Amino acid sequence: MVESDRGEIIIEFILPVILIFVLLSIVWSTLRTGISPTKSSGKASRTMLNLVDDCVVDGPIIDLGSGWGTLVIPLARKYPNQKVIGYELSFFPWLVSVLVKHALRLSNLTLFRQDFIEADLSKASLLCCYLFPRGMTALADKLARDGIISASHKITVISNTFALSGVEPIKVVKLDDIYRTPIYVYALPLKS
Repeated sequence: MVESDRGEIIIEFILPVILIFVLLSIVWSTLRTGISPTKSSGKASRTMLNLVDDCVVDGPIIDLGSGWGTLVIPLARKYPNQKVIGYELSFFPWLVSVLVKHALRLSNLTLFRQDFIEADLSKASLLCCYLFPRGMTALADKLARDGIISASHKITVISNTFALSGVEPIKVVKLDDIYRTPIYVYALPLKS
């Protein structure tokens, strides 16, 4: 067998198998979570990063559903002295984020392939997310169940597109895009 024939076999067989594996993995995680890993637009990510500047950050910054790393990586780069954490269930988006984290040597960034609903969020200063309505309801339930909504520890939540169920935002920024995408900012605990 000639060396070029081996290269063709790799391209014709192994590459499609890898692509099918990636696709099936994403489909499986989409069925498991109810939504595909969708990255924030550049405008939304930049706006969320700018909103973080207005927050008091004295604990970890956590990206809930960190996906392909389009927000969690810039957060870790912008705040190198701050602990930044990302939670993502879908394997390949998580893997891409891990590879970028290592390539950029972001020692302040920890990426978990875990459901944030099972994570301890009580020490966070800031929660960032781009979820979906059912995910936002699950987050609101978790924050209430864990006592975070009424605790004395202050947490800011910044959400792309979807509102936090049952909680009034302190600020809503509308993006200058075709959808007038809202970015919601919440201050927890709620004032009585």
